[in-house]
Formats: sequence, structure tokens, C-alpha cells
Amino acid sequence: MRTRFDEELNLLNSEMLEMGVLIESAIKGAVDLLNNRDRQKAEKIFEYEEEIDKMELLIQNHCLRLLLEQQPVARDLRTISSTLKMITDMERIGDQCRDIAEITVNLPEGFKVKSMDHIIEMADATIKMVNDTLQSYVDRDIEKAEKIVRDDDIVDDYFIKVRDDLIEMIKNDTIDAAAIVDLMMIAKYLERIADHAVNISKWVIFSIRG
Repeated sequence: MRTRFDEELNLLNSEMLEMGVLIESAIKGAVDLLNNRDRQKAEKIFEYEEEIDKMELLIQNHCLRLLLEQQPVARDLRTISSTLKMITDMERIGDQCRDIAEITVNLPEGFKVKSMDHIIEMADATIKMVNDTLQSYVDRDIEKAEKIVRDDDIVDDYFIKVRDDLIEMIKNDTIDAAAIVDLMMIAKYLERIADHAVNISKWVIFSIRG
């Protein structure tokens, strides 16, 4: 019975890794659109988001089946319950990647995001948080997970810098009014993705330490 349960847990871990790969691809693709706006590439992000939704449902059903059939306790119960929490945040990251893609491809014609170093740096910091979060899950690395919780301040600071950049552009009349709203929304979505990475890290910590 225990051998069968361990096999199910290994399968669950594989499903989580598959969902993690989709998350990484979606966020990298969405951020790449900031400098290389392309409708076909945006469509690929939409496909990733749909696949992430499917993986959430698959993993959710797997977890519920294990809870009903195996009635796990202690560490096994923490692993399964944490997984259910993590996939919710992972699914929302997929949604927000899609939102970024939709906004980015509709930025004003000729607008160059390259001139906004802080939003690019914010995007890079957010990607790193997500990657490190997923790696902490794979490696069951509690120290890395705890560092991610602290790193959230880095992305929050970038959000303030992006806001200040936009205010300065408004003062100098160097930015299209519609682009102001779009870029603030992109920065907000990046901030939310970082928050979800923190949530996932906290569940990684809980699954290990309790």
C-alpha cells in the first residue's frame, strides 16, 4: 500500500513540474513581448494559460483522489494540502501572464518599452522569483524558499520606481496617455506574480517544516 502511495506522490510531483515548466514559459514569453511585440507570440502565451488551467484541474483531481482513497496523515497530508494551495497561485500567475500579453501587444504603435529600464528590471526580478520558487519546490530547499519571501521587497521597490518613471514622463509630456495606464497595469501584474511566488514559497516551507 505504501509503495503504491509513493508512486502516486511521485506522479503528483511530475505533474507539478510540468505545470511549473508551463508557468516559466508563460512568464518569460510575456516579458519578452515588452521588447518584441508580436501577435503570434502573444497567442502562444494564451495557449500556455489554457494548458496551465488544464494542469490545475488535473492536479486538483489527483490530490482529492489521494485524500479520499489514502487518507494521508502528517507529512504526506501537508504535501498534498500544500500542493492544492500552490496550484491556485500557479494558475493565477498564468492568468496574469495572459493579461500582460494582451496589454503589451496593444501598446501604441512605435512605443518603445526599452526606454523604461526599471520595468524591464522589475520583470527580470519577477522571473527570477518564480524560477527560484519552483526550484525550491523541486529541491525541497527551505532556505531558498525563505529567501524568496524576503526578495518580494525587491519587486515592490521596482514598482515604486516604475510609478515614479511614469510620473516623470507625464510631467515631460513624453508618453502617450493610454500607454501610462497600460504600463502601470503591467507593473501591477508583475507585482502580483511576485506575490504569488511568495505564497508558493510559504507553502513549500509548510510542506517541509509544518
